[in-house]
Amino acid sequence: MSSTSFTFSETVSLEFRGTGVDKGVGLGRAGEIVTPHGVIATPAFIPVGTKATVKSVLPESMKDLGAQAILANAYHLYLQPGPEIVDEAGGVGSFMNWSGPTFTDSGGFQVLSLGVGFKKVIAMDTETFRSDEVIAEGKDRLAHVDDDGVTFKSHLDGQMHRFTPEVSMQVQHQLGADIIFAFDECTTLHNTRSYQERSLERTRLWAKRCLVEHGRLTMERSHRPYQALFGVLQGAQYEDLRRKAAQDLSALDEDGISFDGFGLGGALNKAELGTIVGWMTEELPRNKPRHLLGIGEPDDLFTGVENGADTFDCVAPSRQARTSAVFTEDGRVNLTNARYARAFNPIDANCDCYTCANYTAAYVSHLFRAKEMSAATLATIHNERFIVRLVERMRQSIIDGNFFEFKEDFLGRFYSAKSPA
Repeated sequence: MSSTSFTFSETVSLEFRGTGVDKGVGLGRAGEIVTPHGVIATPAFIPVGTKATVKSVLPESMKDLGAQAILANAYHLYLQPGPEIVDEAGGVGSFMNWSGPTFTDSGGFQVLSLGVGFKKVIAMDTETFRSDEVIAEGKDRLAHVDDDGVTFKSHLDGQMHRFTPEVSMQVQHQLGADIIFAFDECTTLHNTRSYQERSLERTRLWAKRCLVEHGRLTMERSHRPYQALFGVLQGAQYEDLRRKAAQDLSALDEDGISFDGFGLGGALNKAELGTIVGWMTEELPRNKPRHLLGIGEPDDLFTGVENGADTFDCVAPSRQARTSAVFTEDGRVNLTNARYARAFNPIDANCDCYTCANYTAAYVSHLFRAKEMSAATLATIHNERFIVRLVERMRQSIIDGNFFEFKEDFLGRFYSAKSPA
């Protein structure tokens, strides 16, 4: 179809299909997200392939372990190898030999991590202080935000770059993921209430600009599959701001173009995670998917599902695996501990991953001690499969009507005081 005859009414936009199952799981639901590259059965955990790869693991292995989609990082791919190269390759999926659905984030989180140096935002303490000039100890401010966009310094070579809502859309369209995110400002929980209010309005105005540019690029690039655009909700720990963000972004319509789904973003206090997610999902339309950004711990995943999140992404499973920390049903353990030197059994007897089917914990422990690269590969395969399968089991428990029983049994065992160190 030529761009001259293309209209939005002719696109095959993203579709969210509910199962029709209502088993009293709070705001939680099971469904399907239909994309040009396949269907994602939800709830689902989406592994993170920051630079178009899950570190130390081939895309073929990610498919084998049950990953339904991969999320890549727009900021990192913008810097290296560059969106033009990925576009020439046919998009991030073709570039990395991944045939399934793909996501890219907007680069908004890098505004936080480069600007103030914080990474693990879910554990941020909200009680200590409030400051709009906060920066993590020992970090330099590499990003500066204004109403038009963000100027930042590359962590690779120190060169200066500029991201605006339009640039983020242009980069993500070139990267070609099935699901992309609007450019947003991710604040910290330390920012003052007045700053959060200003930032929320800034993100709303950026969202409008993203919709306009997304519409223009979709028409211009009609030879490519349709890319679904998710708006990102901010508002920190404030109920009125979170609800306002959900209402505002749900209502946005720019010449017939609205958001296909929503990202639940920002810094979150772990103790209030469920409450905050619930504020947003209560306001969002039920016929559109919700992606909870940067969440990957088992208890947080249960909380997110229960409160209406459909998909999740997080680097934690692969990052922890590279440090020899692996998941078992009896808790997270460190394979370099002496007790695993002669553990001639799988890492987890109930795990169906490639690693557990073919190798012992003792062998993987040895690889870590010997500083062999294959240690990270085998541990990452296990951790990613463990979390992917856990969320698969949550989905099935919703359908079967025993979600809360499954939650109680799993978390009671995983976080038991008797869990091995």
